[in-house]
Amino acid sequence: MKQNFTVRQGALDGVEVFLSVAQHRSFRRAAAELGVTPSAISQAVRVLEARIGAALFIRTTRSVGLTEAGERFLSRAKPAFEELVAASEIARGLGQRPTGLLRLSVPRAVVPILLEPLIASFCKANPEVEVEIAASEKLIDLAAEGFDAGIRLGQFVAADMVAVPLTPPFRLIVVGSPAYFAARSRPNHTDDLRGHACLRRRQSGGALAPWSFNDNGQAIEIAVSGPLIASDFSIMLGAAIEGVGLAQLPEPIAAEGLRTEKLVQVLEAYAPVIPGVFLYYPDRRQIMPKLRAFIDHVKNRPASDGKVERQDHARRAGSKKKG
Repeated sequence: MKQNFTVRQGALDGVEVFLSVAQHRSFRRAAAELGVTPSAISQAVRVLEARIGAALFIRTTRSVGLTEAGERFLSRAKPAFEELVAASEIARGLGQRPTGLLRLSVPRAVVPILLEPLIASFCKANPEVEVEIAASEKLIDLAAEGFDAGIRLGQFVAADMVAVPLTPPFRLIVVGSPAYFAARSRPNHTDDLRGHACLRRRQSGGALAPWSFNDNGQAIEIAVSGPLIASDFSIMLGAAIEGVGLAQLPEPIAAEGLRTEKLVQVLEAYAPVIPGVFLYYPDRRQIMPKLRAFIDHVKNRPASDGKVERQDHARRAGSKKKG
């Protein structure tokens, strides 16, 4: 089938001209208001009448009036057109300054340790922006689900996303509670995990995540077993503190438990380093001011909030260079 490279005329073509003529009851005054010639106004009205299939104006040499069809058309078209103008103004406002609803998809575990202080300071700095946090471990399609951006561990960010680092790289560590180790010896090698209760994580795709280690520079994965399977790190953290078993967690998530001695770290020499946590979004060209303001806030937050490298990391560009 031959493609048509022109956009067909729509139902709104000529409506603004019609409304201006109806308001002024004059083709010349409508032309002056819209900044075109009277002949252009006449042509636009003729095209509109032809498309509708009815005369909208009664024209004489001295005056312009509305036909019955014109009156009915005016009664419905005027409020509808005003709504469209208002909608355009609202959209223009969203495109010019940080305002509106900013929707973020984030894992539950990062909310208390990373997002709460960040969101609090962002909301104070941008009072016209409402922030919605959807806490879930599920990896979603941002565009299809209506989210402006997401936050995930670096290894889970798709290659076609633009990513901004929120944290430096950190380790995945194995921890257990003092109560758990009161009845068991501490593992000294990854092979020792066979004799331990290990908490496992169900990935969003349904598979059980293996435990990852670094053995003298070589990355290895181990399928562990234990009494509990959870879908997010927060549940695993709580279970580890309660002595249910060992858990492999991102170090920032376990940090408070280690500081308060509710958790003990083991297998430290085998802890792998992962890229860290990233804010990601689909395309730089589609960034609304509300998201740009959030990205700038992330980059410029004080060092006490864990400031990290101040640059966008476009994985898309990196993948092109490799190719």
